[in-house]
Amino acid sequence: MKAGAGAGDDPAIEPLGETALLLRFGTSIDTALNARVHEASQMLRSAHLPGILDIVPAYATLALRYEPSQWTDGHETSPWRNIAAAVRAIFRTPPAGTTSEPAIVDVPVCYGGEFGPDLDALASHAGLDAAEIIARHSAADYQVAMIGFAPGFPYLLGLDPALHMPRRANPRTRVPAGSVAVGGAQTGIYPSALPGGWQLIGRTPAVLFDAQRMPPCLLAPGDRVRFVAIDAAEFAERSRA
Repeated sequence: MKAGAGAGDDPAIEPLGETALLLRFGTSIDTALNARVHEASQMLRSAHLPGILDIVPAYATLALRYEPSQWTDGHETSPWRNIAAAVRAIFRTPPAGTTSEPAIVDVPVCYGGEFGPDLDALASHAGLDAAEIIARHSAADYQVAMIGFAPGFPYLLGLDPALHMPRRANPRTRVPAGSVAVGGAQTGIYPSALPGGWQLIGRTPAVLFDAQRMPPCLLAPGDRVRFVAIDAAEFAERSRA
């Protein structure tokens, strides 16, 4: 995908209905693969192709929503084929200055107790004490793979393998807003009070989604996240701010 990259780096491109295009870079949940998705997203945003309504990164795919009338050439060629050709051309010769360093966001977390009722269960599952779980979880550098499930919910890659734990057998009907959780090989943050089956290990006073804020989401796909442990007093103070 980068200039000089081999054909093996090129994504498969296919129509996703009549107004979207799907770029497939692979089929696995992998940090390096996800980084390629975000690199491609940056390239396409920098190219300012006409009629692009949205660019949506996921684990290993990238969706482009577009206005078909902007890609009709007056011939029988389908609009999606025209835009696919333009996308491939961009990947062959990327626009100058298309890559930038990801934003790094520190997220405060109060771990355990009422804020993280599953912390002890995770510690038992991992064969570690709670303090070591907190130390490992807050030491990692996470990558926002995508935003999904609910507005502002970040799926974060980079969890220490020792902290991997299956989702709960019986999901909760209500998870408090700001809950920091582990689900399988990932960690994430519930942006609002929602049902959920991930293991709750802490809670952040940060507001993940605010429709009145611009942008509404605190985190964006491709951002880097670092968790910073705080105590209950600081949680209360930050919640009042």
